[in-house]
Amino acid sequence: MADISIHTVPLHVAIIMDGNGRWAAARGLPRVAGHREGVKAVRRTIEAAIDHGVRYLTLFAFSSENWQRPASEVADLTFLLKHYLRSEINELHEQGVCVKTIGDRERFGPSLAQELAAAEGRTACNTRMTLVMALSYGGRADIVTAARRALAAGVAPEALTEQKFASLLATDGIPDPDLLIRTSGEERISNFLLWQTAYSELYFTDVLWPDFDAEHFGRAVGAFATRERRFGARPV
Repeated sequence: MADISIHTVPLHVAIIMDGNGRWAAARGLPRVAGHREGVKAVRRTIEAAIDHGVRYLTLFAFSSENWQRPASEVADLTFLLKHYLRSEINELHEQGVCVKTIGDRERFGPSLAQELAAAEGRTACNTRMTLVMALSYGGRADIVTAARRALAAGVAPEALTEQKFASLLATDGIPDPDLLIRTSGEERISNFLLWQTAYSELYFTDVLWPDFDAEHFGRAVGAFATRERRFGARPV
């Protein structure tokens, strides 16, 4: 951090956490073992984001497409998410982290939906960092839902500005990501925050998510510091 100016630290970092299954397969372990190790990477990443002064961290924890996975794997992921909330919420609260969720969390059932709501309520007044968990989330569905909200509210076509539309998205009140990280070597967005990442800096790493740590996070932030962000304008 000594070489990274506070002005070049991204306000909002979003991460596509990819590679749990490959990590487990490479070790001859069941996929759930990779997901368990992935939870440890989540802890490390939250700590690293706080240390770097990141104010918003969004984690793509479960996509709308993940429901197509075998029921046993979905059950494992749901159990791990519930266990994570119960085991980590005290620490997150003490660290001043505000927890938010985006996506169709009701699809996980009332028990987990209530756990998520409780975590949001307990940490609502925390201001050190906002942790956004994208659960049963898809970027296209987010855009379609926002369009439906505009229609239901009777918004006139000429009144539907980009700012108005953004306020109807699941991320209303959350700044767009400055930096999008994807692990495991894949180089695609996979239906994640499609509207919000229009001008995000993209950083891809071959590191599998269970191996991702503070050093890797620091490299991504360091790479971000070297980028010239023009938002469509000409270079200065």
